[in-house]
Amino acid sequence: MGEFTMPSLGADMDEGTLVEWLVEPGAPIRRGDPVAVVETAKSTIEVECFESGTMGRPLVEPGTTVPVGTPLALIETAAGTRGKAGRARKPRKEPQGPPAPERTRPAEPAEPVRTREPVASEAPGHGHVEAGPLIRHLAEEGGVDLAALRGSGPGGRVTRADIERAAAAAPTARTPTARAPRARVTPLARRRAAELGVDLSSVASTGKDAAIRAEDVSRAASGLAATPSPPPRTTAAVRASRPSEDQAPAMRRAIARLMSRANRDVPHYYLSTTVDMAVPMDWLHDRNRRSPMSERLLPAALLLKAAALAAHEVPELNGFWTDDRFTAGEGVHLGVAVSLRGGGLIAPVLRGADTLEVPALMSALKDLVSRARTGRLRGSEVSGATLTVTNLGDQGVETVFGVVHPPQVALVGFGRVVDRPWAVDGLLGVRPVVTVTLSADHRATDGAVGARYLTAVDRLLQNPEKL
Repeated sequence: MGEFTMPSLGADMDEGTLVEWLVEPGAPIRRGDPVAVVETAKSTIEVECFESGTMGRPLVEPGTTVPVGTPLALIETAAGTRGKAGRARKPRKEPQGPPAPERTRPAEPAEPVRTREPVASEAPGHGHVEAGPLIRHLAEEGGVDLAALRGSGPGGRVTRADIERAAAAAPTARTPTARAPRARVTPLARRRAAELGVDLSSVASTGKDAAIRAEDVSRAASGLAATPSPPPRTTAAVRASRPSEDQAPAMRRAIARLMSRANRDVPHYYLSTTVDMAVPMDWLHDRNRRSPMSERLLPAALLLKAAALAAHEVPELNGFWTDDRFTAGEGVHLGVAVSLRGGGLIAPVLRGADTLEVPALMSALKDLVSRARTGRLRGSEVSGATLTVTNLGDQGVETVFGVVHPPQVALVGFGRVVDRPWAVDGLLGVRPVVTVTLSADHRATDGAVGARYLTAVDRLLQNPEKL
């Protein structure tokens, strides 16, 4: 048995709020599947599971705020080991003798009975029938009466195949209120539908495996004709529907704490250089003229790729300062600062940015920015950055000096590409240029290393076809 815990989604995260479960008890899950939506001070994030198995008993209800590391649910794994965040540890030793009866919560209407261990029931005419929580969940989904079913497994145990055969053989035996098959609905979506008076059978699903999620219910409610005022909404429901407005004060406090600590604890040094962008901009315009609209590139793609390749060449700036020493990052993972519509910012991660082709990097960047602004990032996309890049060129800013995001040791800033008088081979002309800045941790490197990095960025941009 494993534990799915509240993850740490950044150096400044101490606690998080469980907004929504994306899978129900008894559902199979694989490593990397998103299983819950968690709200931090900065964003709403889909959190993945770190081990495969079956979703077990939830330990925390949606709308609850808990510290990082708190178990949120149990994961039933084949190995039978138990560990936090998917990391195995020794199984707990059970006391000898008859097991004590387990405390259970009263069953709620329209919800399956949830237990941690297989439950035995008496089936009329068939003796002793055993069925675990997953089988009971599948039986309810398929409208199968377990009490009238003979199991084909060892000792008369009911198997998945038994459920599937029974559901296929008697589709009309389902109760009149059941759907065939019933759409999957997340717990928060079910509660939101009750609050807003939305009929779940009329809601279009967008979740994994066609599951109806809370945002689907909210979208359906906004499209309804005038209806009587719904009952007061819960705090969790209001927070989930208006993340930018409600999270703004908390986000500012989180940013304030982190930046104050960074300015206090990190001895910064700053460098800047101006890069002639005539060659890369000519290459970019020529490529875009020959490409479909959907495949055209922005200057930001070239700048990010150059920043990533330069970090690969100068690894002293690509990593972390921890325990009074520098540790180089395993790969170049760029944190890209994204401003949010409700205020504040977040830095989702472009993993392996130095290995991505420029078109792929551009596509990944657009996807990350879109999901960052709609609160649909995953946990793996907001942690593990080895170097952060901020680009305020689209805001009209020509020069930006950022604050290093600990435990990282550097931050790269790009301004707007502007036309300036520029001398080339003794001749003065007007050329497009961009100011590139570097903010770095003086404990990890000195100015000579930073200068080498900026020189590498300039050189790489002069050969855009090789990026």
